[in-house]
Amino acid sequence: MTALDDAEAEVRAFPRVSVPLDGRRAAAVAIVMSEDEHGPGLWLTRRTSRLRAHPGQFALPGGGFDDGEDAVAAALRELHEELGLTATREQCAGLLDDYATRSGYVITPVVLRTEPQEPVPNPAEVARLHRIPFTELDAEPRFLSIPESDRPVIQLPLAGHLVHAPTAAVLFQFREVALHGRHTRVDGLEQPVFAWR
Repeated sequence: MTALDDAEAEVRAFPRVSVPLDGRRAAAVAIVMSEDEHGPGLWLTRRTSRLRAHPGQFALPGGGFDDGEDAVAAALRELHEELGLTATREQCAGLLDDYATRSGYVITPVVLRTEPQEPVPNPAEVARLHRIPFTELDAEPRFLSIPESDRPVIQLPLAGHLVHAPTAAVLFQFREVALHGRHTRVDGLEQPVFAWR
């Protein structure tokens, strides 16, 4: 079995926790696992500074649900809109825990396994695109205390920067589940104050 086989099996076996919307909007993000000449990895974007919501922040491809969509459909559509990558519902390995954001969303992470494709980032949404190998994703996170919350703020050192929650929380859970087989929850991890709006 390959590292991707192992990761997919761990995600499929993961007992996810869903979160009620309670007035928040439903959103989904795509964690796209694939293998290239550098080994298994996934795609991480940096949002353009021109976007109204969370400009310049690191993010996984994703966004809010359109009418009639579920999390998988939303993630597949957003993946194609943002990166020009195509995937099918059959390539969904599973869902991770919902993550409720301070800005009024409940994000469902959708884990997909695809063949290698050449992305075509949408310049209206994506300023930079990073390929994150599983080996880099296995870096140790940092946890910070802030006066505004009793929950620790998570930071992941990726792509030469520090990535914050919600993206850092989602990727940390993916790392724990897919790479290590640890059923780790991340609802106790906080976002930095600049991401609360």
